[in-house]
Amino acid sequence: MEVLRPALININGRIYRRNFIKEEHYEEEEDDFSYAGAAESEELAADDACDSHGIEQTPKGFRCAIDVPSVLYKYVIGKKGETRRRLEADTKTSISIPKPGVEGQIVITGSHRAAVSSAVTRLEVLVEGFRRKQPFTHFLSFPLNDPQVQEGFLSFKDKVLEQCSQDHGVEASIFQNPAKLHLTVGTLALLNEMEVTKACEHLRECQNVIKDITEGKPLPLEVTGIEYMNDDPAMVDVLYAKVSVKDRSDKLQVIADRLVEHFVSAGLMVREWDKVKLHGTVMNTLFRKDSSVEDTGGPGRQTIKEREAFDARNILKNFGAYHFGEFELNTVQLSQRYATDCTGYYTSAGSISFS
Repeated sequence: MEVLRPALININGRIYRRNFIKEEHYEEEEDDFSYAGAAESEELAADDACDSHGIEQTPKGFRCAIDVPSVLYKYVIGKKGETRRRLEADTKTSISIPKPGVEGQIVITGSHRAAVSSAVTRLEVLVEGFRRKQPFTHFLSFPLNDPQVQEGFLSFKDKVLEQCSQDHGVEASIFQNPAKLHLTVGTLALLNEMEVTKACEHLRECQNVIKDITEGKPLPLEVTGIEYMNDDPAMVDVLYAKVSVKDRSDKLQVIADRLVEHFVSAGLMVREWDKVKLHGTVMNTLFRKDSSVEDTGGPGRQTIKEREAFDARNILKNFGAYHFGEFELNTVQLSQRYATDCTGYYTSAGSISFS
């Protein structure tokens, strides 16, 4: 990390500077979590005494309640309660946490406003650090599962298996489900219903911006050509279809970038690239079904073989300019991971239209 350009953390619209200091190491126990030196590792570019947290005065001192998803309570409590005790001791405050699994607010109380503000800031940074380690639950998507594109994809799959099934790693299970063809705009970890609702509200806020770009009309797209993710076409994990606007404008890219910009600013998404890399996955080795996976006896305790790449050279040679189809895109969805609707596409938590 550069000393003059430290990493920044966006928490509820407030920007903090994160400076690294060597952290303590704890052996992690089942359902038991450590503080991991979070207080020492966070140097905050904000005055602890500032009242940006909504701290209220009470007859007994000062109080602040913050929303934290219940799945993150264990990180605030820490290994054998160590995290909470340490925060309370360091800031001379009291921290009240709801029961496990009960959605609510963590309440911090103390005799001095500055102490409560300090505790809130440190707690928010701690929670944000562990939030970023949670697997994503939702993603913004442009559906590509138009019937014409699905038909073109199934024809592509049949032809690839007919002509290239002898190539290493090429087999039916690594192809995308045609009903789930999509472009991923960005991923989100939404840990309770309140956060899902908040994300839907932010998506609706983007509608007018998108309508300005599309002039209130659906966006005519064509899905033509394939590309791969890594440097070696003989060792590919993801093969994707290329999607473009029929008039060759950059409207789709602009919409995707604006969406990410809005959600990053809201603290709901982490920026991964300067520009969104739009791609519609058609083959992915993560989909591979392996009959040789060894079951070691316990639920969720399988020994999974290392991801096996496939040789895409003949696919790229024979189908590099393959035309999957054309359609009009008219929606962006907040899609739920691992859930499907009656059409076979990802369950939608919310959506907006272009027209």
